[in-house]
Amino acid sequence: MAAAEPGAAPGSGSSAPAGGGSVPVLFCFSVFARPSSVPHGAGYELLIQKFLSLYGDQIDMHRKFVVQLFAEEWSQYIDLPKGFLVNERCKVRLVPLQIQITTLGNLTPSSTVFFCCDMQERFRPAIKYFGDIISVGQRLLQGARLLGIPVIVTEQYPKGLGSTVQEIDLTGAKLVLPKTKFSMVLPEVEAALAEIPGVRSIVLFGVETHVCIQQTALELIGRGLEVHIVADATSSRSMMDRMFALERLARTGIIVTTSEAILLQLVADKEHPKFKEIQNLIKASAPESGLLSKV
Repeated sequence: MAAAEPGAAPGSGSSAPAGGGSVPVLFCFSVFARPSSVPHGAGYELLIQKFLSLYGDQIDMHRKFVVQLFAEEWSQYIDLPKGFLVNERCKVRLVPLQIQITTLGNLTPSSTVFFCCDMQERFRPAIKYFGDIISVGQRLLQGARLLGIPVIVTEQYPKGLGSTVQEIDLTGAKLVLPKTKFSMVLPEVEAALAEIPGVRSIVLFGVETHVCIQQTALELIGRGLEVHIVADATSSRSMMDRMFALERLARTGIIVTTSEAILLQLVADKEHPKFKEIQNLIKASAPESGLLSKV
């Protein structure tokens, strides 16, 4: 889901809190209007997440949307102002545009970036099927190098949790960043994406499915990017947490897929100059794992 570029205009409403806390917001979609609240200072991404939590079962994720704010001075809705933060009571609505997303699910190397999330040494004994997702993650990164696809890597608090496991070769990665935030969407990551022309799709894998993967995916779709989660390269300590996270993400329009499907979709044609190398890579590194039976 993506929103149109917001314009520049002030917010509206009254009853602004003095500092932190929550702010009442009326969320409107179609014929529905539901009062709720968001933290003071919430921005576009949190508004999108709230819309999904309130109306997720009614939103067609194959459509594009725009978020609008009711402006008292105009007595009508306007496109959400650029950089808008909720600091007073307001009314917002989610409006479906008429344009259908006809390319949903398509992958091309020129518009794709790989995100490798927190594949670190200290997680090895705790994460289910960790050896398998290391093997598949390495296959994906080799494929990215063959196809010239940028790779962004994060490490969650590496001072305490260690660096990315040695089996994963990060040669040529565009960015390797430490983080404490669960989501990979850091300012440095956003800046790196802005430097890559025409980015449309993110291929996301790593740990943990229900924490860092989930929060990263939700932030990315909130920014209008298409997200593909690689099921055979993504895991958690608990298979229940993993299963419910993948189900939730699929319902929000995120594509849950496999490494082989990703790599073959990226080459697309037997005549692709890298097809043989990708084919050999797939044949040479296809772990027989019970992980996919837990999807």
